[in-house]
Amino acid sequence: MASDSAKPKGIALSDKQRIAWLRLIRSDNVGPSTFRDLINHFGSAESALAALPELSRRGGAARSIRIASTEDAERELETAHRHGARLTGIGEPDYPPALRQIDGAPPLLAMKGDAASGSRPSLGIVGSRNASISGAKFAAMIARDCGRAGYTITSGLARGIDTAAHRASLDSGTIAVLAGGLDQPYPPENIPLLGDITSGSGLAVSEMPFGWEPRARDFPRRNRLIAGIALGVVVVEAADRSGSLITARMASDFGRLVFAVPGSPLDPRCHGTNGLLKQGAIVTTGSADVLEALAPLSQLDLFHQPVVEEPADTRPPGDMAPPDDDDRATIASALGPTPVEIDDIIRHTGLAAATVYLVLLELDLAGRLHRHPGGLVSLVMFV
Repeated sequence: MASDSAKPKGIALSDKQRIAWLRLIRSDNVGPSTFRDLINHFGSAESALAALPELSRRGGAARSIRIASTEDAERELETAHRHGARLTGIGEPDYPPALRQIDGAPPLLAMKGDAASGSRPSLGIVGSRNASISGAKFAAMIARDCGRAGYTITSGLARGIDTAAHRASLDSGTIAVLAGGLDQPYPPENIPLLGDITSGSGLAVSEMPFGWEPRARDFPRRNRLIAGIALGVVVVEAADRSGSLITARMASDFGRLVFAVPGSPLDPRCHGTNGLLKQGAIVTTGSADVLEALAPLSQLDLFHQPVVEEPADTRPPGDMAPPDDDDRATIASALGPTPVEIDDIIRHTGLAAATVYLVLLELDLAGRLHRHPGGLVSLVMFV
């Protein structure tokens, strides 16, 4: 098990960089993947910000793109500070090391509480909001045993299984992942629990700005963070078509372990977990099942070796000439509503990879490109 002294070191962003990063990720049509591509091409967030209007215009935007102002970014940083929180960049020491490995990891993460909790190997525990007594007790047992073994327990602060997992790991360390801003916890009855987490050995994280009230479509985004922070996810009592199954699917996509607790076929709360077992999830009837499977993963280099990531803003900016209209037309015609791999676009068009990536950036910033899991893209079809 990794110690706190072995956590990744990283390099801190300067105040100027943090403002520019925050402005970029809060601007229209800039998600984590777009942020990464912009930094890779232009070398810094400041250079990318300056290029946004022209890129969106070349992509066919119907109106000017909204770019977050310096004042907006400074105000958000001040709000975070006022709430005792901080905005941590993906290459900085306190950023959860497993999360930075996933595709589309948030460039900036709002964090409040004990940063050491985010630097240790983590186990996710999720399940039904309408949990049974036995389901909640089982989740608490797993959380306590794995917490004592050195794992931070990550969950979504929801009712039922999430609450049981958080409460059982308050002393050993737990991470609450929020769908809204850190000042907008849901459900309201878990506000005291969130306070216990952030004032003790736990941590609250969110990629959303302060003041953001969670909506239904924000919860899958939260589930993605749970799956990314954890080395494995235990699912306890999940119905068909539940958010817990979304978390399990994302965990599998990220190469994480998926554990499922078998339940009665007559209990609708267990239909999803029993389905996961049919799909190859690890049968979990006790803490030993989880600890044995996690042991090799907790020794991964990302928890033991100093990982020094130079902030992307120090890379030299690209000086590539803009693609011409023929190149844009060729790439746009190769796209459609069906998601495709970018490598397939490059092979199909015969154009240079840098040209394809830049045109995709233009379409993305113009609101004409849809990014899918696994790095797939499709064209937005307007009706």
